[in-house]
Amino acid sequence: MCATQAVCFDLDGTLFDHRGSARAGVAQFFRAVGVEVTEPALASWFAAEDAQFERWRSGEVSFQEQRRQRLHAVLPQLGVELPTEDAGLDALFEEYVRSYRASWQAFPDSLMLLQELRARGYRLGLLTNGAEAQQLDKLARVGLDREFDVICVSERIGFQKPDVHAFLTLAAELGVSPSECLFVGDNADHDIAGARSAGMRGVLVDHYANDAVGINALVLSAAPSRVR
Repeated sequence: MCATQAVCFDLDGTLFDHRGSARAGVAQFFRAVGVEVTEPALASWFAAEDAQFERWRSGEVSFQEQRRQRLHAVLPQLGVELPTEDAGLDALFEEYVRSYRASWQAFPDSLMLLQELRARGYRLGLLTNGAEAQQLDKLARVGLDREFDVICVSERIGFQKPDVHAFLTLAAELGVSPSECLFVGDNADHDIAGARSAGMRGVLVDHYANDAVGINALVLSAAPSRVR
């Protein structure tokens, strides 16, 4: 087995608290459009997000169209009349984006984890599905943008996780072999199975079931110090 030279991460749900940020953002958005913030209403939003984002990831719809379809799936059922034109739908979704962006936060100790791995002698990579401008903006807003040697966003590299080529591109840009990479993610299929199909080791994390200290210890135990 090759020695690990690089530790690589997914972003949303792994280093960045997407669900917490989105929950706060959509609650603010709902109030702005006159919707009562209830658990069923929030659940309907996240169900639509998961379904429509997967349609975009698989190439069925465009990134902008999956946003419009999320509005169609949720708001009329909550009593909101939608604009009839795409431009109006896009403007409405931007209201949500502004609320979501204002709520962006990394998980506690994400920065500390990355800095500790750097101190241990690892190269650091990031591989995330999504639109490049938004994902890079997230990293900058939560203070993680300068911690990586390589950042691969699916829109730029042309491959989406779990496509093996996404992971191979990440390793190539890091200048290491896939077998020298440890990949950390929160999705068993897209992150861990995808990484293993490329020849990487994988560590599955779940911030919503475990605290940050436990997750950091899990990752650090898989990546012992390389510094002599």
